[in-house]
Amino acid sequence: MKNLADLSDNQDWNLVENFLEMMSAERGVADNTIVAYRLDLQKYLEFLTGQKIGILENTNKDIAAFLSSLNKKGLSSASSARRLSCIRQFHRFLCAEDIRDDDPTRIISSPKLAKNLPKVLSEEEVNVLFEAAQAAIKNANSVAALKRARLLYVMLELLYATGMRVSELISIKREAVMRDAHFLTIIGKGKRERIVPLTDKARDGVLMLAKELEKEAKRGQVGSGIVAVPSQYLFPAKGKQGHISRQVFARMLKDLALAANIFPDRVSPHILRHAFASHLLAGGADLRVVQVLLGHADISTTQIYTHVLDERLRQLVQNHHPLSK
Repeated sequence: MKNLADLSDNQDWNLVENFLEMMSAERGVADNTIVAYRLDLQKYLEFLTGQKIGILENTNKDIAAFLSSLNKKGLSSASSARRLSCIRQFHRFLCAEDIRDDDPTRIISSPKLAKNLPKVLSEEEVNVLFEAAQAAIKNANSVAALKRARLLYVMLELLYATGMRVSELISIKREAVMRDAHFLTIIGKGKRERIVPLTDKARDGVLMLAKELEKEAKRGQVGSGIVAVPSQYLFPAKGKQGHISRQVFARMLKDLALAANIFPDRVSPHILRHAFASHLLAGGADLRVVQVLLGHADISTTQIYTHVLDERLRQLVQNHHPLSK
């Protein structure tokens, strides 16, 4: 295999360096990206050199052969697509500089990327999580432990009842609880506001937490004797942000997963958001309704959950149909 020193006097490699210089100087591409481009194009030139083909006369068949060689080496579709993207930009540069008259990458299709379906907990696993959260409240052996267990339970109820993002959950303000807490006002991405309904259990948890905050404020006398002002957040903390951090909440969920005998990597705020959406659709909810509840600007983002259900049906048939074997 040739290294950079072997290629340094190569005319084709000089063209690569000119391309990289243009990307850095004119387009302001980051240094790390330039390093990745250089490595990708080095592999490309090594392949062409092995085929005794120069960069100025190769064709789309040569590029297809290069991609095929990557596939045989076990390179992922995502990595192959990234290398093809780099090669495309390089050949467009050659055409723009009138070094080549044609672009051999023009009719080359990118490798199909496998869809990464969201991880989803089953309804049974979610129930086990709630049972563990309730057990933590029942078995709390100190005031601090009880307070922490109640906080986690309410946050879990809200997350699964609304499907909100973790950033939306941790920063909920007390004023967002509407009237008798049957609804919640959420400020989502792009400062877009949406109103979501609460389940009875989530409502009871929110009201219980709000009352606890009021009691703490009344008890919280400061040196001057002035009653402390209650936090504006539903889930307050002493940090700079004023509310519980997403890292702290994520760790609390991991601990809860362990208590529920669920592998911790399978439980996170985002996975519970996925569970909310997929369980609603499985229960017959309309896709547009789920889109509104999740705060998706585009319904195509919500449609990923229909693929989750399709995959579940496929696995069901595969595992239980008598002819599937």
